[in-house]
Amino acid sequence: MTDGSTAEPPSPVPETTTGADLGRPSRRGWRGRTREWRALSALLRAAEQSRGGVLLVEGRSGMGKSHLLSDAVEAAAGQGFMLAHGAADEPSRLAPLVPLMTALGESPQTLREARSVMPSDTIDLRLRLIERLQTRLEERVFEGPLLIALDDLQWADPTTILALRSMIPELASYPLMWILARRTDGTDSGIAQLFEVLERDGARRVVLEPLGDCAVAEVVADVLGATPSTELLSLTAATGGNPYLLVELVRGLHDEGAVVIEDGQARLASRRMPRRVQEIARRRLARLSPHTRHMLQVAAVLGRAFRVDDLAEMFGEPPSRLLAALEEAEAAGVVVPSGEQLTFRHDLLWQAVTETVTVPVRHALHRQAADMLLRRGGSAIPAAAHLMHYARPGDTRALEGLDQAVNEVLPSSPQSAADLAVRALELTTPGDQGRFDRTVTAVYALTTSGRLPEAADFARAAMSHTQVPGQAARLRYELAYALLLAGRPMDAVAEAEKALGEPGLTGELRGLAEQVYLRALYANHDFRRGQKLAESIVAAADEHGRAAHVGARMLLSYVSWADGRPADGISHVREAVRIAPRDDVQARRVHPRLHLATLLTDMRMLDEAETQLQRVEEEITEFGHTAYAASPAIFRARLRLAEGRLDDAAAEAQAGMAIADQMGMHAFVLLAIAVLVIVSVHRGDIDAAAGYAQRYEEQLRAGTRFGLAWGRWGMALLADARAGPREALDVLHIPYTDAMERRWLLMSEPDAAAWLARTALAAEDRPSAESVAITAEQLARDNPGFSTLAASAAHARGILRGDRVPLSHASASHPGPWGRASAAEDLGVLLARPAGGSGNDAAIGALDRALEGYQQVGALRDAARIRARLRRLGVRRRHWTQTERPVSGWSSLTDTERNVAALAAQGLTNPQVATQMFVSPHTVKFHLRQVFRKLGIGSRVELARLATEHTPGDRPPEV
Repeated sequence: MTDGSTAEPPSPVPETTTGADLGRPSRRGWRGRTREWRALSALLRAAEQSRGGVLLVEGRSGMGKSHLLSDAVEAAAGQGFMLAHGAADEPSRLAPLVPLMTALGESPQTLREARSVMPSDTIDLRLRLIERLQTRLEERVFEGPLLIALDDLQWADPTTILALRSMIPELASYPLMWILARRTDGTDSGIAQLFEVLERDGARRVVLEPLGDCAVAEVVADVLGATPSTELLSLTAATGGNPYLLVELVRGLHDEGAVVIEDGQARLASRRMPRRVQEIARRRLARLSPHTRHMLQVAAVLGRAFRVDDLAEMFGEPPSRLLAALEEAEAAGVVVPSGEQLTFRHDLLWQAVTETVTVPVRHALHRQAADMLLRRGGSAIPAAAHLMHYARPGDTRALEGLDQAVNEVLPSSPQSAADLAVRALELTTPGDQGRFDRTVTAVYALTTSGRLPEAADFARAAMSHTQVPGQAARLRYELAYALLLAGRPMDAVAEAEKALGEPGLTGELRGLAEQVYLRALYANHDFRRGQKLAESIVAAADEHGRAAHVGARMLLSYVSWADGRPADGISHVREAVRIAPRDDVQARRVHPRLHLATLLTDMRMLDEAETQLQRVEEEITEFGHTAYAASPAIFRARLRLAEGRLDDAAAEAQAGMAIADQMGMHAFVLLAIAVLVIVSVHRGDIDAAAGYAQRYEEQLRAGTRFGLAWGRWGMALLADARAGPREALDVLHIPYTDAMERRWLLMSEPDAAAWLARTALAAEDRPSAESVAITAEQLARDNPGFSTLAASAAHARGILRGDRVPLSHASASHPGPWGRASAAEDLGVLLARPAGGSGNDAAIGALDRALEGYQQVGALRDAARIRARLRRLGVRRRHWTQTERPVSGWSSLTDTERNVAALAAQGLTNPQVATQMFVSPHTVKFHLRQVFRKLGIGSRVELARLATEHTPGDRPPEV
């Protein structure tokens, strides 16, 4: 017989989880979690085979997520994995990347080093920091399988969430296993949305539910070392199947002598039972000395994890005076060592101890902690965690601390900076002289972090209260800029106009307001409205700031384009590139290289366009302009489309849209969506094109306008594919009827002239076809230095007049592969005679050239149309993939896929492959996914093995 009042119950810790334990999901200390353990075991086994994976774990506090992570780490260690284990917590949620940096062994010095190597005017370090962490991870995972376990992500800072959203898919081909855990009954910093995104991408999600009756009985037996009686189990039901509460309850009953163990059975000696964890904590604390209880209450205010030095300073005593109390707290199982800190054993225990302190006392202790941390100097971020919730309005010292923390955290975590700035503004009294500066800072931080609707609301609210000359203008400028980045140029124009009409504008502010006004006008395709202002700025450049001058040159480039003067348009943008400011208006830069690349793409000067995009991508990262992070991929998508690389164009467009969604910046997304519509139409996937078109319309309704004129071209291609030429004419009614808009479209899309003429003729609207051909010929005549305009005009003229000579010229001289194929098709149609007739060899030859061209770019729908034309001439051509390339296996890879596979098999990372192939990492990732799909593999290790198994003749070609 064993007396439960004296016996110490066994500790509910898991048995070893290495080796064969991967197949033992139900074991002592980990009951009722068979499904969860199987999911974890499957991912561990996949990682052993060099495949990556993601496990998402969530549940209410006390459900065992930390236990599962601990088991996973132990099991992975037994399998020879490298390990990285970190956690977020509430006090450090203002500091960027703490969970990841802790897991990877990085110190705060990493951030300081990153800042030291950046240009002094870099405004946002996020892109560089994430790139740096990803590089470190790739270096580590090359050495073998790696497990990264991150706990308590409900407290993750926004930069950590952004990093995970970026890095997890980027590193999916490595033997890298992620386990991400979050509580569902606490604060959510955006991690729920990340979980949804990752689950859509293939992550496995497990929700830790309350334990069932059988598992509860097993846990009670594990804790007490005896079978629980029915009466005892009826009491434990009050814990709702929460493992932590269950164990704490049973231990509490045992400690209080309320359980007796006889003949291997545990029964109640008393029916007293603490029903809430607070009561459990109070009873545990009640057994401690008063000094230890008070020490723990103060420690709880410092956070779940705390430094002994901080705790001693709060008491105004040396650490040695706390030694006895700390030993007592550890012996009682309230706190445990964790590196250089002590940690409360569980969140619920920490919260329960915190709640034993009354609210007024708790506020005073938080204020004391903040004062202590501020007095030390150095970073204000730790103090800000206390000031965010417990400072009082008008507290000058607290506001100074929050202001300092905003400036510290803004470059690496604009979202956290925005939260701090907003809180500082809430604590600022109406008469405070710093109120306006804090308002501007809050709006700026919200804008930089992508919280554009909030930024706009703050600016509008502040404008209604300010009476100081110049302040309203500054706020209107900030509002206009936020609206422009949000893709709402019409609203931005209205606010910029009001800003320019406000009294008290300084020269610098006027220049910034003029720039955003001009930018918004050309983003809204309303450049004529700003033409006079732009011309006056250029004419008197010395009287205007560089910001205004850049905006003026940009707008005039669009005027030149609409007037059919490409040389002038390109010249204006080149000048904007030369004078683009590199001073305190970095965040407002227009990045004219993006627009230069667009104009070069229009004129099919594709090599220089690629060079400009590479340089602007470097600038955006170097100067921290995350507002433009999506832009290089979006503008490169148009370039890839012009090159006839449909797969690459789609990859860049999708990557650009994903980044825009992450950053909340949608100014250029119409271009990306239009690219996806066009690619889908050429491939013959009309349903996909329609889906993208719906998103296009949604963006239009939201106010996005940049790229609208070119986007109509994509919508017309879809309309023709779905409903025929008359529907397409309706979509392009404006270019058909407005000379300026027609010039604009023909300048922006060289393939459009022939298509517009052909479509108008098919709809029996010859006058419209003639107007298109006349405009194309005028553009070619006025601009003899641009061969793309000459080819475009010849193509349209050949269609209108039924003339094989200009069609032959166009089929040979079009700079784009799709344009050449289209001209060859039109030539073949013109030359064709009824099936069985003589003299069709020339027609068949032209159609074969068209078929080859369409197939090379992946325009499956167009290729199918050519095969149908050939069949009517008595010639059958099967699709090349059916005769020459299988759908799977090494021989199914395209040349580009083979090159990507060859470099990846050699151990190069995506960025390194991109550099070797002169493409972007987005394109590499897309092609690598295609390679894995065709080869039926999931990792680079498998790819390298397959590469070595092939004979030299079958291996992918070297680059």
